Amino acid sequence: MRPQQLQAFLAVAETRHFTQAAENLGVTQPSLSKRIGSLESELGAAVLTRSRGRIELTDVGHTLLGHARRITAAHEAARADIDDVLAVRAGRLRLGATPSLCSWLIAPLLVRYRETHPGVTVALTEGGSVQLTERLAAGDLDLAFTIGDVAAETGLAVRPLLAEALVVASAADLPPLTDRDHLHLAQVREQPFVLPAHGYDLRHLTIATCEAAGFTPASAVDGGATDAVASLVAAGLGIALLPAMIAADAPGLRAAPIAPPGASRTIALAARADTPLTRAADAFAASLEAHLTDLHAWGRLPEGMRAL
Repeated sequence: MRPQQLQAFLAVAETRHFTQAAENLGVTQPSLSKRIGSLESELGAAVLTRSRGRIELTDVGHTLLGHARRITAAHEAARADIDDVLAVRAGRLRLGATPSLCSWLIAPLLVRYRETHPGVTVALTEGGSVQLTERLAAGDLDLAFTIGDVAAETGLAVRPLLAEALVVASAADLPPLTDRDHLHLAQVREQPFVLPAHGYDLRHLTIATCEAAGFTPASAVDGGATDAVASLVAAGLGIALLPAMIAADAPGLRAAPIAPPGASRTIALAARADTPLTRAADAFAASLEAHLTDLHAWGRLPEGMRAL
């Protein structure tokens, strides 16, 4: 039973008049009769009788009536829901992001997105770039904000968004690491480091940056999230490489810029290369583009951040 057949049957059943039913559906009367006839042929029984100028339901017609109404209502509801998804009035967005991005970037971005797409359900997953790219590749996420080149190495589609400068953070109540405007990393090769936990992007980046400067950082405290690293450094337990924005906002820290060419990390948006974006994800990417454009135009990018 096709939706058009059931709609034709319901129109006649409710009006008990073929001409009026045809007008209500916007079809010709022969077309309406053809739909009713094909329905009866499929069922192997008549659903209507025509006698003495009146149209009545047969026993089969009475049995079909309730089902036809439910099926037609479900079809119309499905069509309406699909239209909402296509117009991004509904749907879902599964977004991944590293913890350090959730407060300054993701939160205001989602506020902006929800203002224009309030019907979309957003599920946010926090994690390191390795974990997020694995979940993205597995189809568990639609989009993920990642740090560094981890996503590019997995064959995902990656769009660099921002470069974030790294600084050498130390306790504010201890003597400065340098009396100059910039610090060469080789100057702190003997200093103990507070390293982020395994799996955090900043740990990998800290070790790689120090090794590029000719040494492996000696760990005083090994493990912790970025906020914990900042607190441990402020307590005087060691130094750390931190994003400039985090170091500037963390109480009890002194930040020393790294001498040119400096060090930075890249914030990127990753998606699966083999699957088109959903309408909700595509709308989010457009909202992100507008948000970053506004931040850059208004000079509101955080300290140490530049658009790519």
